[in-house]
Amino acid sequence: MKTHWIQPVTLIGEHVILEPLALEHLEGIKEAVKDGELWNLWFTSVPSPETAEAAIKTAIDLRENAGWMPFIVREKATGKIIGSTRYCNVDEVNQRLEIGYTWYSESYQRTAVNTECKYLLLTHAFEKLESIAVEFRTNWHNHRSRAAIARLGAKQDGVLRNHQKSVNGGYRDTVVFSIINLEWPVVKKALEFKLGKSQ
Repeated sequence: MKTHWIQPVTLIGEHVILEPLALEHLEGIKEAVKDGELWNLWFTSVPSPETAEAAIKTAIDLRENAGWMPFIVREKATGKIIGSTRYCNVDEVNQRLEIGYTWYSESYQRTAVNTECKYLLLTHAFEKLESIAVEFRTNWHNHRSRAAIARLGAKQDGVLRNHQKSVNGGYRDTVVFSIINLEWPVVKKALEFKLGKSQ
């Protein structure tokens, strides 16, 4: 069996724990998406309670066959599953990856959760995996996501027009952002300041 560049790892912060997604997380995922009925947001792809099991199986298949790494997000204080994220669109040869498929229960949106998750994922990507670039992609119409990505310190690379077919039959324009390895030290300091880690 092929050994992938990205190996399963648990990332622990002050507020959250990211651990590799598994089928045993199904019930927690179902409860997490109900907080805000996230599957009803037309510009994102969050599984419904009915499609969660299939979504987990697909994510695990991509881990095994394409080197992706999906995580669940737990609230550290309670152990409750509050979201999911992953390393995706992995280019092992060029050591590039995307952080995507990210969602959080509505109660945890606009809190420190997203900033800390990204801090943990970016730190691992640049300092352990030695990535040369980390991408973020989002729907043109998801203005909240675009603003959040920019606040992380990522720069907009461009817009892929008619990039994907949507479930409703339309087309998705995808906005691409990235952080490159030379920018990481400054981005890291800014994220640490936001998280109150700076001395």
